[in-house]
Formats: sequence, C-alpha cells, structure tokens
Amino acid sequence: MKSLILASTSSYRQQLLKKLSLPFLAVAPDVDETPVLNESAEALVTRLAYAKAHAIRERYNQNLIIGSDQVCVIDGQIVGKPLTFDNAFKQLKCASGHKVTFYTGLCLLDSTTGQYNLQCELFNVYFRSLSDKEIETYLRKEEPYQCAGSFKSEGLGIALFDKLEGRDPNTLIGLPLILLLDMLRNHDYNPLSN
Repeated sequence: MKSLILASTSSYRQQLLKKLSLPFLAVAPDVDETPVLNESAEALVTRLAYAKAHAIRERYNQNLIIGSDQVCVIDGQIVGKPLTFDNAFKQLKCASGHKVTFYTGLCLLDSTTGQYNLQCELFNVYFRSLSDKEIETYLRKEEPYQCAGSFKSEGLGIALFDKLEGRDPNTLIGLPLILLLDMLRNHDYNPLSN
C-alpha cells in the first residue's frame, strides 16, 4: 500500500487528516498561490490543489499525494486569509448578515501513475447580523488571522453564524474528509477495513 503525503503545512489540515487514523507525512509544496486575472473561485482552488500535489511528485514518486486549497467568497469577491486585525474586521463586516461560500479544492494524485482525482466542494455559512463590538470581541479572543474568512468554525466562530449548509463540516476547516475518503477507497485505502 502506498504511503499518504499531505502537500500542506497547514496545522488545520493535518489535524483533520489525523481523524482518519491513517499514517501520513506532511510536506510543504512551495506553490505560488497568486490568483490568475479573472479566475473564478472554483478554478483557483482546483488549480492550486492540483499544483500542490504535483509540486512534490518527483520527491515522493511512489505515494498518494493529497493537495488542497480553500478560499471564501463574500458578495462575489474571493477572500483569502486576512493576516491582520484590520483586514479580518473588514471581512467579518462584509460577511455580517450574508451568506458566505467556501470553495475547497481537493486533489488526490497517484504519483506512480500520474493519475489524479480533482474536485471542488462547496460549503455555505450564513452569518448573523454582527455589531462592530461583536466582531472586535471575537477577533481579540480568537485571532483567526490565518483563516480564510476570518473565523474558526471549530472554535468561538460558531457564535457568528445563523446556520451552516454543506455535506461535510470538515470542508469548512479546509479538508473535505468525506470526499477524500471516497477518493481513497478507489485506491483500497479505508480506515475501517484495517
């Protein structure tokens, strides 16, 4: 059985993948994540998920490589990680009272054959109408500056929402595990068969 490689240094993706009780190695893919002019959210995340998996193919040529990327869309605009308090405040202010859609690209590459499965999974978050004080308090408590959309749904971020809508809540955190398990079973990987 081929070893699993996660083409990511994201601690969130690593924590999610650990839930499957399958051994894996996390490797930095070193990919330029700059969007292409007029690129849709779906095209962006699938291109980057594919690029991340392929970036490490030569070094890990007998493995199954997982590449993933995520952005959120607020009012038709692609939004990434805020990195600062001010950017996060603006993102949450724009999200307040609206539906925000997360696009997560997932690629599973068989580095031996070059065959891959590439898909995009969507997840919708409906935000409550938030006061400036609520946004500021949330940001000071959780500091979600490395998270697309400026929140951590697995933490206090849940207090920002009216409802969540999607097939797999793990998608919102950055790795759609139900979809990944579908892909892995095609390679005889099943955490329930061992």
